Amino acid sequence: MTEHSPFALEFKDPSREVERAVAELRFGRPIILEDRSRALAVLALDAVSPALYDQFASVVGQKHQLFLTRNRAEKLGITRASDIVAPLWNASFQQASELAYTPGTKPLSYWRKANELESASAELASTALLLPAMVCAEVEKGDKRFSSCCTLDHAQLSASSNVRQSFQVVARTPVPLETFGYADFVVFRGGLAQKDQVAIVVGKPDVSKPVPIRIHSSCITGDLCGSLKCDCGDQLRNGLDLLAKAGGGVLLYLDQEGRGTGIGAKMRAYGFQHRGMDTIDADAQLGFGADHRRYEAAVAMLKLLNIDEVIVYTNNPMKIAALSDAGILVHARSAVTGRVTSENEFYLRTKTARAGHMLDVDALIAAE
Repeated sequence: MTEHSPFALEFKDPSREVERAVAELRFGRPIILEDRSRALAVLALDAVSPALYDQFASVVGQKHQLFLTRNRAEKLGITRASDIVAPLWNASFQQASELAYTPGTKPLSYWRKANELESASAELASTALLLPAMVCAEVEKGDKRFSSCCTLDHAQLSASSNVRQSFQVVARTPVPLETFGYADFVVFRGGLAQKDQVAIVVGKPDVSKPVPIRIHSSCITGDLCGSLKCDCGDQLRNGLDLLAKAGGGVLLYLDQEGRGTGIGAKMRAYGFQHRGMDTIDADAQLGFGADHRRYEAAVAMLKLLNIDEVIVYTNNPMKIAALSDAGILVHARSAVTGRVTSENEFYLRTKTARAGHMLDVDALIAAE
């Protein structure tokens, strides 16, 4: 009888441990983030239950601290451009939450600049689509109280960045659209968490020439439900129309709700906007910058479609820069506009004035 070796698989991809850590944070459980000299027990305040928060505080002897990004720190009156940590000694879950993302919170009496490991916890929160408010406590490496927790080395987090650019085509199928006839829906899978992204190929674009494209980030409220707070639904449909009129092109539909912050954070920010804040200040209250979207997926999708020269339909200079930096040759840009309404005018003016979008709101209003 022939003996067979035991079947085994060995995975050395650093993204595996990052994805495990992200999943644990989303479930509200602590992880250990470490480097060569330190270990940090970390909880995501956005996901943890009050009971587990209290248990964590007790285990670390009330030495837990709250990590806040520089954007949130500025909203607390701290004008130095750095991430910070503030002590949470005897602070309740509610008090920590108020400090992390509630408008009008009183200024901090004590804080210090965050170290590199503490700031890295916010990168995990971003990948997990959670608010970047992290409950942290320094612990000894190998602390048995956290032996059941996922441990992630900071080097693995850094090394996982290359995985974001790895995608493959999993399906390509023609779909009849009401306005544009048949369009190919091409599904790509890859990146961290192996998300599925979609390209909509309208007409028969000639890849031997610059291809008209649009990069469109998902907006459940605008694209699907016709929200009047933004012009995303109009841009989606008008973008497809422009690609069809150009003789064919590709719309890359990216899963990047809320400018990359996720649907939960987006709805929190909408609540602040309802009180009168603009979209950027609302995100800053939650600890976010003006735009957290990434475009490695878009670049990978274009390359798999054999497209390396494009004409971009966009108002956002960041998209053009991302394509150019990745080696995609951008020949020209054309605007994509939507209706200006009383509900979205303030939003559109904010994008123009504070985010650099190339949009003349007054001209759009005059043309209606």
